[in-house]
Amino acid sequence: MKTKIVSYTLVKLPPLTEAQNANLKKLAPLPDGAIDLSDAPELIDKPRKRAERGSFYRPVKRQITARVDADVLAWLKSQGRGYQSRINAILRREMLAAHKAPAK
Repeated sequence: MKTKIVSYTLVKLPPLTEAQNANLKKLAPLPDGAIDLSDAPELIDKPRKRAERGSFYRPVKRQITARVDADVLAWLKSQGRGYQSRINAILRREMLAAHKAPAK
């Protein structure tokens, strides 16, 4: 599996213009309710209620060496590419099942 290298370049924003500074000075003394926010509405709780915790979580992968029976490995490989991912999915399914099962 190829690893993609991602790089970011920080861009320095240009300084505010005279007009922008004048607009900010005009808005500063106003109470929050008097400022028009129609072009940038405030966040409300409704979207937060739909949010799923950990939906973008990707577990850290660790490279290991494991011994697997030859017939098991042949069966996994016979299903096509991604046999290591399938091994991980099978182990994760069992881990979650054991975690949900009541303690004995």
